[in-house]
Amino acid sequence: MGELAGRRILITGAASGIGQATARMFAGQGAHLGLLDRDAEGLAALAGPLGASAHVADIADPLAAAGAVTAAARALGGLDGLVHCAGIADRHRLEDLPLDEWQRLLAVNLTGTFALCQAAIAPMRAAGAGATIAAVASASGLLPSTAGGAYGATKAGVAMLLKYLAIELAPAVRVNTVAPGMVDTPMSTGGADPEARQAHAARTYALQRSARPEEIAEALLFITSPRSSYMTGACLAVDGGRSYH
Repeated sequence: MGELAGRRILITGAASGIGQATARMFAGQGAHLGLLDRDAEGLAALAGPLGASAHVADIADPLAAAGAVTAAARALGGLDGLVHCAGIADRHRLEDLPLDEWQRLLAVNLTGTFALCQAAIAPMRAAGAGATIAAVASASGLLPSTAGGAYGATKAGVAMLLKYLAIELAPAVRVNTVAPGMVDTPMSTGGADPEARQAHAARTYALQRSARPEEIAEALLFITSPRSSYMTGACLAVDGGRSYH
């Protein structure tokens, strides 16, 4: 039957990377899925084989984000879970970051998260016991590095936002985040030299490598499944030791 048999779950950022790996894994665990992404073509290619509903939206637009949640809940006949993987990255130093890029990071990573979660609350409460919200934060929001400060700040905001939601929504809805380190996704690699990435991981991570998207999906499965039934308000570092190494 699977750990998520019959559960109605919306996954954002589903067209690639962590979101795509999560969608495949959750489908294999019996979940009924709604998938959200701004990449319509990539979304359709995944949603069809998984039997999922597809919802195209740019979550930088709060109304579009909220509307996609409402549409997914309608298509699924309710909503038991939200798994929020969508986000964007930036590697600028703060002193060099253009204001419009700062605002775009805030709009997608933080305001988008707020809009999605807020819209999910009512259908989750209506679903009854066992509803969950899970989101992808980042190890960059736990420990700073020499670049990407705006990204790290928005992801630190995601982790704290969901801690507040955990307090507000308990005991009806459990709310947790995962904080990955370097992951082998299109957003993370960004055309970087593979050897340089590996050398960086060897210097920076206790496990001396980057993560596979499926390893982060496993953590998202854990905090969405009944196995984490006594867990809320947590930020689970799945970062190969980056946050302390």
